[in-house]
Formats: sequence, structure tokens, C-alpha cells
Amino acid sequence: MEFLGDIGLGLQTALSLHNLMYCLLGVFLGTAVGVLPGLGPIATIAMLLPVTFGLDATASLIMLAGIYYGAQYGGSTTAILVNLPGESSSVVTALDGYQMARKGRAGAALATAAIGSFFAGTVATFIIALFAPPLADLALKFGPAEYFSLMVLGLVASVVLASGSLLKAFGMIILGLLVSTVGTDVNSGAQRFTFDTPEMADGISFVVIAMGMFGLGEIIRELEHESTRSVLMSKVTGLMPTRDDFKRMVAPILRGTGLGSLLGILPGGGAMLASFAAYSIEKKVSKNGHEFGKGAIEGVAAPEAANNAGAQTSFIPMLTLGIPSNPVMALMIGAMIIQGIQPGPAVMTEQPALFWGMIVSMWVGNVFLVILNLPMIGLWVKMISIPYRILYPIILAFCAIGVFSVNNATFDVYLMALFGVAGYVFAKLECEPAPMLMAYVLGSMMEEYLRRALLLSRGDPMVFLERPISLTMLLLAAAALAVVLLPAIRNKREEAFAEEG
Repeated sequence: MEFLGDIGLGLQTALSLHNLMYCLLGVFLGTAVGVLPGLGPIATIAMLLPVTFGLDATASLIMLAGIYYGAQYGGSTTAILVNLPGESSSVVTALDGYQMARKGRAGAALATAAIGSFFAGTVATFIIALFAPPLADLALKFGPAEYFSLMVLGLVASVVLASGSLLKAFGMIILGLLVSTVGTDVNSGAQRFTFDTPEMADGISFVVIAMGMFGLGEIIRELEHESTRSVLMSKVTGLMPTRDDFKRMVAPILRGTGLGSLLGILPGGGAMLASFAAYSIEKKVSKNGHEFGKGAIEGVAAPEAANNAGAQTSFIPMLTLGIPSNPVMALMIGAMIIQGIQPGPAVMTEQPALFWGMIVSMWVGNVFLVILNLPMIGLWVKMISIPYRILYPIILAFCAIGVFSVNNATFDVYLMALFGVAGYVFAKLECEPAPMLMAYVLGSMMEEYLRRALLLSRGDPMVFLERPISLTMLLLAAAALAVVLLPAIRNKREEAFAEEG
């Protein structure tokens, strides 16, 4: 009965006209940025963070969440029609989706992506509703030592699952932790790494880093290799899949949903990992494996279901533990902190309307995605053809205005430009910036929990090994690093990410 009461509160919150409007706006913007290659949900959410200052917490988080899972869907449209994935997790969809479009079956491919996304999103929403509360109850029993060890495990997992060199990913984690220490130490009042600059006494703003690394950095990368886009067709017909299509897509959607729901919880980018894993598994188990890469409907259904399920279950550790499982969740935690909400298990008890309203709004958002996207294919096709030289000045101006509006400080705009250049340099050096952002978000919390644990234990570091849950998490982190450093595993990992690229 209590569960039904919670769902009722979520429905009441999510179905209010105010929140419905922001949910619709979020999924519309998400689809748009998914359609436009080179602008993804990370950059968009980073740019919109200042806008959320004027909204209440529930509406802002519903909108930002809608942008994220809407982008997962929108990325499939360009992948199928133009062979140009708008989102990294839609790379696999392009393999068979584009081939289906070339055979005149673009409508069936788009409908398959919509059906798989809706089903996976619905299942993932129920999983969050069922498993988030008991996980939050368990987290309430955590002490400082357990939280510190959990964050260590999260950062290690983000290193293990980051694409490219392990050493570079580890270096980005260290850099993120260092940047998080800039500013005034809350315990001693001493200024750290401010270089006698008064503007840095409060630390480096999360918005500055996010918009610089993922907003400006993305602009510079896109300008370097702007490509002309040729849309395959201006009119898409035959949106209803055949009976044979339905038979072939059912099992892949079910398998993709299950795999995505599980992998989405993992730190490091579960949605992208889930889509690649689902495609690989489907290629091996499908009776039509020989058709993969030539227009197999299973090659669209499985990865689309997997990446949408993964995108939504990635909210579980963010909502219940206050731990981001990917860069977008790190931005969501930043939005919660900006709204004065401390991320973690207490959100469910202290802000029940926000917690359950967000969960129910995810299902509402998935309904909006189906209603919006298939009838509006013509609009998305036109958006694909917009030249990037027209888009980037608008994005640049939006970034600068957004950063300036946070503290009314031009220094923040210059700092954003510096992080933008840094983001571009990291990309050229093949250093993924996502682990740095996650480390920055977790850095100050890790430092606080480390201090609390050592104060309670009178300075004895063995407290992290004496508490069973803390010890288990540290052992898991050590095991993950040890396994991925094995030569055979490391080679397989490099091959997998090379294929992804």
C-alpha cells in the first residue's frame, strides 16, 4: 500500500500541467540535440544548467532528465537516415538502420527504434520504482567509511569502462580530484590552489567546467572537421512494421532491455556499453546473424532497447546513493546541488514529491517521445541539414551568457574558455574528459567523508578495512583494476574500443 501511495504521489507531481510542460520541453530538446550531430546531451544539459536557476527543483530535474533519454532516441534518427549517429550510443544502430533505409525501409527502422525505446524505457522505469527505495534504505545505514569506499569503487569503475588508455583515464581522474580541491577549505579556512586570485576563493564553478569541457570543447572539435550532411530522403513512408518484423524484433528487444537495465547502473557510460554489448550478443544468438550489417531489424531493435534501458537505470545510483554513473548523471547531481538539495538516500524521505515525480515523469516522457517523434520525422530531417557554421555562434553565445549569469562575473567566462581549450587538447590527446567531470563532482564529497571517517576512528586508516561493507567495496575496486590490467583482458578491451571508434 505504501508503494501505491508513493506512485500516486509521483503521478500527482508528474501530471501537473507545470511539470508536464517541462517534461515535454525536455524530451523535445533531447530529441533535437540527439538529431543534431556534435551537440549531445552532455553539452546541452551543461548549457541549460543556468536556466534551471529560475525553476523549482522538480521541474528542472524532470526537464534535464527528459533531455537525456530524449537524446538517446533522437540519435537513432540520424543514424538511420544519414548514417551519422547523433549520440555515441547510436553508433551501432547505424550499422543496420542505415542499410534498412537504403532498401526503402527507413520507416520500419524508425518504428522499430521507437517501439524498442518505449518498451525498454517503460521496463526501466518500473525497475527504478521497485529497486530504488530498498537501495536508498540500505544506503541510509552507510557511514562515512562506506561512502568513501563506494566513491572509490565508482571512480575505479569509470576508469575501467572509459574508452582508450587506462593510464590516461586514471590521469583524468586525478586531475578532476585536484580541481575539486581549488578554493577555500571549509574546515581550516585556508585557500588552496587559488594563486592569490580572489575570484577563485569559492572554487571553480561546476557550470564553468561542464560548459567549457563539453560545450566549447565540442564546438572546437566539430569546427575542425565539419562535414557536409546529405539526407537520404526527404519523406519517410511505411512506418508500420510487418508481422514478420514484429516476430523478429520481440526477442532482441527483451534481451536488449534486460542487458541495458543491468549495465546502465555501472559507472562509466552504461547506455553506450549496453548498445554495443546487445548488438554483439544478438549477432551471435540470432538465426539471421548473416544479415547483420546488411539491414537486419534485430540490429536496430536490440541496441535501441539496450541504450534506452541503460540511460534510465543510470538514474538509480544517482537518486539513491548520490553517485553519478556517467557524465550526464554528474551534471544532474550538479543541478541538485545548485537547487540546494544534497544528493543521496535522504532525497527519497526529505523530497518524496521530487523523487517519485521524477520516476513517473520518465514513463510520461517515453509516451511523449513516441507521440512526438514518428509524426515529426519531416522536422527532424530538416534539422539535420542545418549547417554547423550557423549553429555554433548560437551555442557559443548561449554558453557565454549562461556562465556569466551564474555569478555575474566575466572571470567565469574566461575560465570557461580556458576549460574549452583544455577539452579540445584532451580530445586531441585521446583523453576522455568524462572521468574528470565525475571525479570533480565526487572529489569534495570524498574528501569530506574521508575526514569524517578518520575523525571517528581517531586517525586510524584501518577503519576502511575493518567495516565489512567498506572492505567489500575496496576489494571489488582492487579486483576490477587487477582484472583489467591482465594482458589478455587489456588487449580485448583495446580491441572492443577500437571497434567502437
